[in-house]
Amino acid sequence: MTEAGRFTEDAFLGGRLRLRQPKTGHRAGHDAMLLAAVTRAQAGDRVADLGAGVGAAGLALASRVPGIGLVLVEIDSGLAALARDNAQANAIPAEIIVLDVTSEAPVFAEAGLRADSVDVVLMNPPFNDSLRHRASPNPSRATAHVASEATLERWIHASRRILKSGGVLSLIWRADGLRDVLAALDRGFGSLEILPVHADAATPAIRVLVCAVKGGKAPLQMHAALLLKDESALPNKQLQEILAGKGVLPMAIR
Repeated sequence: MTEAGRFTEDAFLGGRLRLRQPKTGHRAGHDAMLLAAVTRAQAGDRVADLGAGVGAAGLALASRVPGIGLVLVEIDSGLAALARDNAQANAIPAEIIVLDVTSEAPVFAEAGLRADSVDVVLMNPPFNDSLRHRASPNPSRATAHVASEATLERWIHASRRILKSGGVLSLIWRADGLRDVLAALDRGFGSLEILPVHADAATPAIRVLVCAVKGGKAPLQMHAALLLKDESALPNKQLQEILAGKGVLPMAIR
């Protein structure tokens, strides 16, 4: 396969964001755009996108909120290179760090992510259960999708370490793993907000979007569900506006 044939260039946010990504393996899609749409940030915030892949979620957030200090963290050097190219192609300033999110504090600090140095973290960790999900033969796809028992806890621990007091964490996870999310966030986070995502009104949630504040004390809030398809099996209008970059989800509104 030629170099050009290995990649696609895809439009997001109604064409405002264009991303080059591998034709096979882990590819950005709805999850990344929903994660960006649920994340609270303002100009001047230092924002870390952990497990950034080709940069989709972080770059989508930066497209909506100009002036953030964006850091894209990715373990795969090939994807990190694409993230750098995508940031440059979209004229979005971003720092790219090749780093395993499960690394210890000194490794983070050496890479420039010291304790209490970040205002916002967003992350889409690998979340398929390794006991129930057959890993892809593609190493990049397997790393991006399949979680070990400790994945979620380690990623949230890393987020807690680098966030400032009062900093905000946004993440997306399997809906059937919400109990694990709540357990991991119980150490150091509060003011939780949860938004379930359903394929349609007749089926259980498939994803949860969760926002939490480091040191937060406010009661948990459960937001109205987001349906990917309406009762007529057509794409939900709210979803279409989000994917077109014309709207955000409630947790992103201060």
